Amino acid sequence: EALDMLQAMNTGHDGSISTIHANSARDAFSRLETMVMMAGMDLPQRAIREQIASAIGIVIQLARLSDGARKIVSIQEIVGMEAGIVSMQEIFHFKIAGIAEDGTVLGDFGAHGIWPKFAEKLERVGIQLSPKTFEV
Repeated sequence: EALDMLQAMNTGHDGSISTIHANSARDAFSRLETMVMMAGMDLPQRAIREQIASAIGIVIQLARLSDGARKIVSIQEIVGMEAGIVSMQEIFHFKIAGIAEDGTVLGDFGAHGIWPKFAEKLERVGIQLSPKTFEV
C-alpha cells in the first residue's frame, strides 16, 4: 500500500494526504521507506527516497502530550534531497512552557522565522502569505 500511495502521489496531480504513525517527522520517512521496501519490488533505497521527497511537501506531526491532549507539535517542509537524505526544515513548532496545577501542558505554537519554499506555489494560485506569520 505504501508503494501504491507513493506512485499515486507522484502522478503530477496536486493534492494528496495520508497518515503514518511515527515518533517524529524524520522517523515517518524511515518508516515509509521501510514499508515501501516490504512491497518486495527490490527498488534501490535512493529511488525510494527520491520518490518520497518528490511526493511529500509538508509533514504535520501530532503528539499526545502528558495531559492527554493531542496537539500539532511540528510542521516541517520537505525541501529536496541532500547527500541521499530527504532534507527538511521546520517551519512551526510547539514549545512546552510548563505544566499547570491541573496537569494541563502549557505552551505556544510558534514560527522558526523561515519563509517556506511552498509560498511561491501558493502565490501562483492566488494565496498570499503574510510575512508576519513566519516571524519568531
